Amino acid sequence: MASHRRPKQPSRARVTVLTTAAAAAVAFSSQAANAAPSEKPSKDEVKAKVDKLYEEAEQATEKYNGAKEKQEKLQKEISTIQDNVARGQEELNELRDSLGLAAASQYRTGSIDPSVQLFLSANPDDYLDKASTLDQLSSQQVEALKKVQEKQRELAQERAEASEKLKDLASTRTELGKKKKEVQGKLASAQKLLNSLTAAEKAALAAEQDRASRTSERDAITADVPPGSGRAAAAFAFAQSQLGKPYVYGATGMSSFDCSGLTSRAYAAAGVQIPRTSEAQSQIGTKIYSVSQLKVGDLVFFFNDLHHVGLYAGNGQIIHAPRTGTVVRYESMDTIGGPFMFGVRV
Repeated sequence: MASHRRPKQPSRARVTVLTTAAAAAVAFSSQAANAAPSEKPSKDEVKAKVDKLYEEAEQATEKYNGAKEKQEKLQKEISTIQDNVARGQEELNELRDSLGLAAASQYRTGSIDPSVQLFLSANPDDYLDKASTLDQLSSQQVEALKKVQEKQRELAQERAEASEKLKDLASTRTELGKKKKEVQGKLASAQKLLNSLTAAEKAALAAEQDRASRTSERDAITADVPPGSGRAAAAFAFAQSQLGKPYVYGATGMSSFDCSGLTSRAYAAAGVQIPRTSEAQSQIGTKIYSVSQLKVGDLVFFFNDLHHVGLYAGNGQIIHAPRTGTVVRYESMDTIGGPFMFGVRV
């Protein structure tokens, strides 16, 4: 027989919960529909943020350059020490051989005469002071053993020095990796912001930069500013010949440059070796704090931490490698983005 049992009605509490949930869902949907969409940053806002990221990237770049320079220096020093150790070991072997085949054989087997063994130990000096012991050896043997012991000390010192420099090199490589990662992170963030611009906005930004560069070039060329020394003039001429080449962090030419890479390469072309990083370059030559006293070819430094450098071009203009996304160009000192600190006459 079919059942005629009535369906169970939902409890009052369950009805209340379902009604409340439905009301909340309707309210949320209504709010979402009426909420204003997040506003897209303007071209100028994006430019400001990108400029800030590029400035931070350049700061990290100069630290990267310093770590890279230190790494290269350490590698050369370690190579020199290792060569010295290799030559020293050859000299030590020859000194041992000079003791005679018998003594050399005893030394290799560890059965050397006790008096000779003590001479070759870590601290034979006390033993050498004992005349009775010296009498057991010929003057020629004493001299040879002294040379062996001295060469052993030299090699121990050089090996210890190499070990310390290898530790420093490992630390420097770690720092180099961190700085490289930091630079790449800043550049990636800047590129992400630039990608958010429309094609028209990107074109407008490029046009603004091009106009600023052309104006600076015209002002520099027409300026009546005394040239620097022959070396400064030669460095400036080199920088002019690199106009239009792209900025790449860590680059020193010839296809691309960063700021201190351009200035160091320019002076190298003029026959003057100057340090690699902007901070180190600021420590050479004669400092000039007044723009009116600058001459063409002087180094000019910006920002409180001196992380940007260029070459003075006259009339408040410089030639420099500004940042990622730009090329070597003329630019007004007023538009660098950081304060002029001082110039340096090399």
